[in-house]
Amino acid sequence: MKKLAIIAFSILLAVVFIAASTTEGNQNEYSLEGVWEMKHQYIYENNEILDTLYNLNGYRQVKIYSKGKVMWSRYNPTDTNEWFGYGTYEVKDGILEEQLEYASQAMMKIVDTVQVFRFELKLGKDTYSQISFDNDGNKYNSENYTRIE
Repeated sequence: MKKLAIIAFSILLAVVFIAASTTEGNQNEYSLEGVWEMKHQYIYENNEILDTLYNLNGYRQVKIYSKGKVMWSRYNPTDTNEWFGYGTYEVKDGILEEQLEYASQAMMKIVDTVQVFRFELKLGKDTYSQISFDNDGNKYNSENYTRIE
């Protein structure tokens, strides 16, 4: 009976340790999956934040990430162009890569569907920033989002 109690206690203790380590691991892993709205942008100079550009006058930009796919749309009441895009994304080693499969006519005038957009990704539980770099490897802009779903 004493051996049975020791075995039962050992199993219970192992289950508690496994559950605790699994819970702790999940708290440190954030997911980009979901719906995000851009709150503002940073402009960088010498890799330091120089200025913050806030969304004004009804401007909105929303991104949706789901199972390796990304879709985004932008509404700017002062711009008659439609702005949206759809494609794939991948996150690896702190880098977010997006590649458009198709986009609005205005966007397709700017980019080609073979172009891969690469950003440094700073991901929190309910916020993320995608930081752009120039050809010399210096930060020049970031879009900063909050989770809305």
